[in-house]
Amino acid sequence: MNNYHDEQEENHWLSVSDLMSGLMMVFLFISVALMRSAFLERDKIREIAVAYQENQVAIYQALQTEFENDLPKWHATIDEDTLTFTFQSPDVLFKNGEIELSDQYQSLLSNFFPRYMKVLTPFKSSINEIRIEGHTSSIWNQYSSKQAAYFKNMELSQGRTRSVLDYVYNIPSSKPYRPWIKANIAAVGLSSSKPILDKRGQENQAQSRRVSFRVITNSDIQIKRILGESE
Repeated sequence: MNNYHDEQEENHWLSVSDLMSGLMMVFLFISVALMRSAFLERDKIREIAVAYQENQVAIYQALQTEFENDLPKWHATIDEDTLTFTFQSPDVLFKNGEIELSDQYQSLLSNFFPRYMKVLTPFKSSINEIRIEGHTSSIWNQYSSKQAAYFKNMELSQGRTRSVLDYVYNIPSSKPYRPWIKANIAAVGLSSSKPILDKRGQENQAQSRRVSFRVITNSDIQIKRILGESE
């Protein structure tokens, strides 16, 4: 009788042991599968990051090659990290407090914009948006509070970027690009939200007044798509 009881108890523990071993194997397979998925996701994101960096460099080099000789006379710069083409001479661009483009700025844009679009055409598939960004200093006049100046400058910067977009859209040589311009170029007024600071951390009011053309690539969209597919 005792032998039968001992045998039953032993079989019971063997069954529990087999069950635990089976569960451990299941968890092991799940862990391996999750790790494999994580590694694949990481590799895909790394590929996009590398491709993004290469594409970023290619766009910058293409812009630099095309406009290198024009940058000094236009008082313009190209930022390699953000692909931002900035015109830094506000007195040439607009009259003080006005949104109408000066004759000199119209002439400059007529030269710049068709060439800019031609340079970017080979990269269209990787470009999500081009933003025409308007920036101002933080002051309006001596009677305005900081808050009032911010919103006055917001209205001014928005009006100026709309004027720029309207002008470049209607340049005759822009006609082939107009469908793409409507779908991918936005006019954004940023007021004094992104001032240029000097070495002491103080606002450089002259340099803060500027208009930029900024290329935004679609790398983040591609990464979000991969993350969405992996969920």
